[in-house]
Parts: sequence; structure tokens; C-alpha cells
Amino acid sequence: MSFLDGIMKQVGGAPDSIADLAAKVGIPADMVEKGLAALGQSHDEDGDTVELAEKKTDLDKGQLESIMEKIGGENALGDMMGKLGGTAGGLGGLTSMLDRDGDGDIMDDIKGMAGGLFGKK
Repeated sequence: MSFLDGIMKQVGGAPDSIADLAAKVGIPADMVEKGLAALGQSHDEDGDTVELAEKKTDLDKGQLESIMEKIGGENALGDMMGKLGGTAGGLGGLTSMLDRDGDGDIMDDIKGMAGGLFGKK
């Protein structure tokens, strides 16, 4: 079970795992993880969370909206971010955990992790 799977089990109404969420949304699990990371990063920023997340990923607005809907909406996203150590103005612990190279951009690190899962470097 992944770290995110454990968090998802704690959020009422959300699917129990990334794999379950991916099946419901109809996209690969690694893309769901990227979408969740971008949504979480965008959650505390000024503006529409989905539109901001769309600019940070190669997912389209419909896919991100579907992820948001399937986890239970903006409130559930906030609950997840709280459980991940998120604070106002950022993701706190999650961002620093995912930002392996310390450049402030977690998307390159997530892509690297996803590539590692599938034997790519």
C-alpha cells in the first residue's frame, strides 16, 4: 500500500486507493498521482484549483475535475492535504518529501518516480 493509498482510506467518500481512483477516472495510476499532486499544490493558491492544476500537468481540465469529483470535491482535497501535512500557502511536508532534488518543482520528481516504477530512468 502506498502512502497516498493510506491517506485516501482516511478521507470519507474517496476511493480506497490510487488504483481504484484511476479505474474510476479512466486514466493510469501514475497520472492520477500527478493530478493529485498538482491539485494539492494548487489548493491553497488564489484562483480555481482545477485551472491552476491544469497548468502544472499534462492532464486536461476534465480529467482533473473527474479526479476532484471522485475524491469528494474541494473539501475532501483539503482534508487530504491536511493529513499530508499541508498548511495554508502550500503543501508543507508533502512538497518537501516529493521534491527530491530541492528545486521547488515536484512535477519533475513525480515523473522520475513514476518512470522508476515502470523501469524507466
